[in-house]
Amino acid sequence: MRATLVRAASVICALAFAACQASQPPPPSAPSALFASQWNGGLDPAEPDFHVQAIDANTLAMRQSLRTTFEAPFLYLIFGKDRALLIDTGVEGVDLRGEVDRQIEAWLQANGREHIMLTVMHSHGHADHIGGDSGFEDRPYTEIVGHTPEQVAAFFELDEWPAGSAHYELGERTVELFPTPGHHPSHVMVFDPATRILFSGDTVYPGRLYFQCGKLPEFRETMDKVAEFAVANDVQWLLGGHVEMKSLPGETFRPQNPSRTGEHVLELPASIIGEIQDALDGMAERPVVSTFDEFVLFPHPADPRGKQPPNWCLAEE
Repeated sequence: MRATLVRAASVICALAFAACQASQPPPPSAPSALFASQWNGGLDPAEPDFHVQAIDANTLAMRQSLRTTFEAPFLYLIFGKDRALLIDTGVEGVDLRGEVDRQIEAWLQANGREHIMLTVMHSHGHADHIGGDSGFEDRPYTEIVGHTPEQVAAFFELDEWPAGSAHYELGERTVELFPTPGHHPSHVMVFDPATRILFSGDTVYPGRLYFQCGKLPEFRETMDKVAEFAVANDVQWLLGGHVEMKSLPGETFRPQNPSRTGEHVLELPASIIGEIQDALDGMAERPVVSTFDEFVLFPHPADPRGKQPPNWCLAEE
């Protein structure tokens, strides 16, 4: 389904919608508030499979190279005293296990430790977020969380899915996760009080926010939940699963581009939640693909074949 929707997004580009127009050469990426350098953009043939940057000594962000997949997903590795948490495993075909092992070994050496437990979880069950799971199946000191709603709820003891939240102890560092369906039935967000960062997966990121036409009420309910949580917990930043926007307001990169310049920064301020809420409210009950400065609302039919965006949800009425 993701590949079908990417092709649909390409149709929008071909039709020169504002979301994908390239009216002028993109300016350089804006400086990041969290990261020391711009993310690799697939420009160097020798670019490593993963670009790793530290938010702090115990919090790492990893981007899978555009040279390996146009999805270029972001993964996150969070260390506590007793356990590390890996959020998402990207697209298959690269050695994520090797990269994660290198990062864990560096952390162990820096902290005078011999080993640490690793929990591998997912923001949701789409293929570009679970592709590297198999590399961890035989890894010592490792648990892999399933990616269906039932498996996620059972592992984290979320008894009232999709209501409520769960705290997960890493050792002198506790994260909180809560269900956020709409983009995908098993979608969750993870909040780290130590950094005030909400890891928002594919529900919120600078790009195309996909949800099925009939899931508009669910997606809106999820955003209301996220807004309430962000206020109650003083969320400062949201880090999502991709970057698809350019640094020019309202413009996206064409899907499946193997390289990019002038990307939007990865991090989004908490104020973006209210902007998405307002955008969803503006749709009323007639969802159409709609472009905003830092995101695109991308409602889509469950089966998009034979339909064309942006008004293709209306064909289901």
